[in-house]
Amino acid sequence: MMPDVTRLDTLRARRPLIHCISNLVTANDCANLLLAAGASPIMAQALPEAEEITAASAASVLNTGTPDDEKFRLCLTCGRAASALGHPTVLDPVGIGASRWRLQSIQGMLHLFTPSILRVNLGEARALLQLEGGEQGVDTPAGAPEEARLQAAAALARQRRTLVLLSGPEDVIASGDHLWRVRGGSDLMPFVTGTGCMLSVLCGAFAAVAEPEEAAVLASAFWKCCSARAQAQAGGRGPGSFRAALMDAAYTLTARDLLQADITALS
Repeated sequence: MMPDVTRLDTLRARRPLIHCISNLVTANDCANLLLAAGASPIMAQALPEAEEITAASAASVLNTGTPDDEKFRLCLTCGRAASALGHPTVLDPVGIGASRWRLQSIQGMLHLFTPSILRVNLGEARALLQLEGGEQGVDTPAGAPEEARLQAAAALARQRRTLVLLSGPEDVIASGDHLWRVRGGSDLMPFVTGTGCMLSVLCGAFAAVAEPEEAAVLASAFWKCCSARAQAQAGGRGPGSFRAALMDAAYTLTARDLLQADITALS
């Protein structure tokens, strides 16, 4: 069964509050994207208010980029609080394979709560699966075949017993029972930092109005459609124009536009 694209209309009607534990590189773009898409961001970072902000929010997005010990404690506190309340959580373990400390810290976190959606690139998925051939800094390795992405997403979903969105040239969404593929987008996406982080906050926005599997598919389709439209609007002027056009596309995209997304249910 294909996702209900009118969830986008529901999102814009409700304007849910999305709590984002962000990173220094992408916080501003993530907040502006949520506003453009129709949600309301709160970028609270202080541990003393973490549980209170989590309780007031419709969904939480936990991004571990630019990490320190305080950020890991904050993400864990918010993740456990959201789980106790039954609120959806998105975990984006940015650059988890870049150092042993990151990997061990996030693995420890995953032993204490299970996110509703685990949003990763291929390098991050391989690091969590403890496979060779991981990341280049915080970026995914280039040139991996689609089959490798499908296998990694499915394996990680089984291992962590959660919904996995593995982003890349084609996005793969895997649950214990289903596998989806979303194609399209723009080859300019790797030239704008934080497009994966922005996809994660879109997952949070859609998770506020849909179940995790449908939310992940819709977030992926929405972002692929945005990037394709932004590339056309940027007119070949380069990454700066493309970045601005992404925000315009998020603001103007409609539910009807999402019907054009290249979504395939593989199982």
